Amino acid sequence: MTAPFTEPALDKEGFLRQLDDWSPAVAEWLAGRQSIDLTEAHWEIIHLVRAYYERYHLSPAMRVLVNVTKAQLGPEKGRSIHLMLLFPGKTARLISQIAGLPKPDNCD
Repeated sequence: MTAPFTEPALDKEGFLRQLDDWSPAVAEWLAGRQSIDLTEAHWEIIHLVRAYYERYHLSPAMRVLVNVTKAQLGPEKGRSIHLMLLFPGKTARLISQIAGLPKPDNCD
């Protein structure tokens, strides 16, 4: 039997206060707050960003995110338009938020 979902604490910008609170269920909940239903394409990017953070201890800004996505997932997915269609608005910020990572340094 799984434990009931408990909403994690968020800061005033909607990022997790404790990065250890992240889980796939939390990602689904955070995405739902933005009216995003996570698909396999979303999860590819979320896992990629989490791996990047694990390696560099930074949330990637948009340009870095595009380049890392292109290197890892190919040129069709490594385009800003692909990422913006999956995560509309402030794309890099939203991806980091849903992935349970800190806000990228150069994001508003």
